[in-house]
Amino acid sequence: MPVTIRRATINDIICMQNANLHNLPENYMIKYYMYHVLSWPEASFVATSTSNVFDDEDTTGQGGAGNEEDCLMFNDPISGNSIKLDPTYVNPGEKLVGYVLVKMNDDPDQQNEEPNGHVTSLSVMRTYRRMGIAEKLMRQALFALREVHDAKYVSLHVRQSNRAALHLYRDTLEFEVLSIEKSYYQDGEDAYAMKKVLKLDELQISNFTHRGSSEEKVEDDLTSDLLEDIVKNGIDNIAV
Repeated sequence: MPVTIRRATINDIICMQNANLHNLPENYMIKYYMYHVLSWPEASFVATSTSNVFDDEDTTGQGGAGNEEDCLMFNDPISGNSIKLDPTYVNPGEKLVGYVLVKMNDDPDQQNEEPNGHVTSLSVMRTYRRMGIAEKLMRQALFALREVHDAKYVSLHVRQSNRAALHLYRDTLEFEVLSIEKSYYQDGEDAYAMKKVLKLDELQISNFTHRGSSEEKVEDDLTSDLLEDIVKNGIDNIAV
């Protein structure tokens, strides 16, 4: 099933909160998501999957079998369709599987700082992990912070015990560990304070497409006949 990365909207916030509650110990009220999305609408992103609303995963309870009769339903008076009231679904057949919640730094004590952003929360549903979704969400958000809001850098905090997140931020996205903040979280765990300088040319999404391919990246010189290779080599040998 395909996964789409798009900007978060006000219609996504209930599903974003649901993903947060399922995956993270740091939870927020609905109005905090609304504050992010309405104040900086270009900065936060969601990952959604197009699937059958009544697939096995979503109609099954906590370890038990399920069916449509077990689900709370709503009959749409406009379309006449039955809609499953499920906080994982943004729309019928569109399931939210991840999000990144991002804002510009609006701390009144740091008004003299150059423009900078902050990653509030990043979450991907467990069955959709190890697919690169978290990295894609982050790259879109970092690019948006720099391009739209002219943020010079971005900061975040990550639990010391969260090795997977630390690997993503430090090794993949090249954040720098600035310090360890003692007892940063409510349960007393320490946090790594991290920062990344944002440079627009390095953040272009095109820099990371088709990554890992063994073939050399093909550049369009804007002068060659685009049909010439098809005539010579056949359509099956064309790199797209």
